[in-house]
Amino acid sequence: MIGRLRGIVLEKQPPLVLLETNGVGYEVHMPMTCFYELPDIGQETVLFTHFVVREDAQLLYGFNDKQERALFRELIKVNGVGPKLALAILSGMSAQQFVSAIEKEAIASLVKLPGVGKKTAERLVVEMKDRFKGLNGDLFNQNSDIDLPATAKQTTSDVDIEAEAAAALVSLGYKPQEASRMVSKVAKPGADCETLIREALRAVL
Repeated sequence: MIGRLRGIVLEKQPPLVLLETNGVGYEVHMPMTCFYELPDIGQETVLFTHFVVREDAQLLYGFNDKQERALFRELIKVNGVGPKLALAILSGMSAQQFVSAIEKEAIASLVKLPGVGKKTAERLVVEMKDRFKGLNGDLFNQNSDIDLPATAKQTTSDVDIEAEAAAALVSLGYKPQEASRMVSKVAKPGADCETLIREALRAVL
């Protein structure tokens, strides 16, 4: 089990980051709420990881702290929720927002996430409420609004950035047409990819 990586950020292609550790590049899938907090390319970071082995792939999921990883691990224990859906859920909501939605039984908010139907939302509420009793509530007192790094730079055209943002949303489970529509609604000149993704996900909720 690979549980922690310290390395240099080589590439950032939401929601995937390439992290070099001792000469080896690890592709790590991250929830967008964690991805926003990554340092610039070329800088060092530490990720807490969850390693998934399937017949056709070996996948690493990364988080900025152990608490976010703990929530991810609790999510994938829920019947019908796999790593991809858990990643989408934690991309659309911060840990604090998700805990709040479960506590308030906010089914309407949960079904707005890609891949979450009414039955899955109801199952999440029932099962996660019980799971939260075994977790320290203080672990999830995070800021629901995550600031993007002020050093983010515009390196490609607005059209390319919008396409990249839409592709990231598709990888999280949104349909291509829906992803394009979400991005176009929040697109503004000079906005970087991470900002577009964040604003598009916020607009859904």
